[in-house]
Amino acid sequence: MPSYNYYRRLGQTTLMNGLIAYYAKLGLTESELVLVIQLEAFFQRGNFFPSNEKIAANTNFSINDVSLLVQSLLEKDCLTILQAKDQEGKISSSYNLDPLYDKLDQYLNDHVTIKPDSQEVKLQEDTLDNDPVNDLAREFEIEFGRYLTPIEREEVQDWLNLDHYSPDVVRLALREAVLSRAMSFKYVDRILLNWQRMNLKTSSEVQQYLERNR
Repeated sequence: MPSYNYYRRLGQTTLMNGLIAYYAKLGLTESELVLVIQLEAFFQRGNFFPSNEKIAANTNFSINDVSLLVQSLLEKDCLTILQAKDQEGKISSSYNLDPLYDKLDQYLNDHVTIKPDSQEVKLQEDTLDNDPVNDLAREFEIEFGRYLTPIEREEVQDWLNLDHYSPDVVRLALREAVLSRAMSFKYVDRILLNWQRMNLKTSSEVQQYLERNR
């Protein structure tokens, strides 16, 4: 059986711990972080514009998922596509993650303090709240057993910011979907709309309703 040292010959990918620790604060989803890791792995092997097919082959993403994730990073100004001409006039493209690392530099400068001659890291804002969209997205991914697509994540965001459902009410709708074995966003959305029609606005009101109708 090949040893660990055998597999080390495949190479290693260097990734900043700051990105691992604070990617959510930069507005990245777990799926987008996986894409960034894949891009870094390709970059560090000299492939600066890997195809969606190659990225998908290294992940659980479909080719369409990769395309959506790339588009999402472009829209968030965390990724750019550069083009250059060689001496023969041929145009080549490359992905560029500098905008993401510029944002990370700014976040670390504004929010994180590293004490001199120490490895201790301290947030300058001790009361930074977790992003409820990220928290809910993680819960959906755990229950669904897969990463959410950018469109699905946007739907979670819309439930909170446009429809003004509380995170706890969305969690209750997710729980009802799990109990019904109907693991789809459409089903969760129907549950939320039904509760809205009945003027159930808080998690306690929803729980009382569920207890009465069990």
